[in-house]
Amino acid sequence: MPEPTRALTIATRFRGFLPVVVDVETAGFNPETDALLEIAAVPLGLGENQQLVRGETVNAHVIPFPGANLNPSALAFTGIDPYHPFRNALPEREALEVIFAPIRQAIRATNCTRAILVGHNPAFDLSFLKAAVARVGIKQNPFHSFTTFDTATLAGLAFGQTVLAKAVRAAGLAWDQDAAHSAIYDTESTADLFCAVVNRWDSVIGR
Repeated sequence: MPEPTRALTIATRFRGFLPVVVDVETAGFNPETDALLEIAAVPLGLGENQQLVRGETVNAHVIPFPGANLNPSALAFTGIDPYHPFRNALPEREALEVIFAPIRQAIRATNCTRAILVGHNPAFDLSFLKAAVARVGIKQNPFHSFTTFDTATLAGLAFGQTVLAKAVRAAGLAWDQDAAHSAIYDTESTADLFCAVVNRWDSVIGR
């Protein structure tokens, strides 16, 4: 008799990695000198019919680290006032722990080995994340140090679009330009895009 097929889990689907979609909003392009202002993350999992779905989003507003550069053009682009009294922002270490705690819990719960960052051009997000981790001295970063999933590349392959807004629309998903460039909205939109690509691929190959 043939051996029974092992049930697909999020751990077996991605070689032990838990995909976690991340987006950061910053005060510039240099992770060593420019402030990290917002971060949002959403772990992914398997839902009905083993379709990839997004889990619960976690986010934090971040107080610029001492001496951080605040590029006026970057702030104008994001619309973020770093010192607005109603931001409820946290120091970098506290903000990172708010993000990392549920990710570590999800890694344990799914029997994964660590998280893998999913992002739209994720090298940017990962560079700011790693720089902040180094600044505050967190010893165990739950994310893989260099491996990522890039939705710009995947959407270019699947839909012929690499700009996030155009890729989301090409995938048949809604896009609200007025809500864009907030960490939560961009993270959730990127998560839905990644799920759409993976689920479409899995249906093609009959996974």
